[in-house]
Amino acid sequence: MTRKRLCYLLSFIAYFGMPLGIPFIRSSEPYVLGLPFLLFWMVLWILLGTGLMLIVHRLNPNAREELE
Repeated sequence: MTRKRLCYLLSFIAYFGMPLGIPFIRSSEPYVLGLPFLLFWMVLWILLGTGLMLIVHRLNPNAREELE
């Protein structure tokens, strides 16, 4: 897998991770870290999305050329 394809895959996961899980959450139970599960899910994907986009930025060959 080339770096460019990996960047596209990670971007796809970061973009669709949060909205694809929401229809499967039907109640606020259970509570995770004191948060209702839906709120925990959204906060989790905000953090995961940020991390994935940081990885994409580091792997992106076009971004590397700009740094050099």
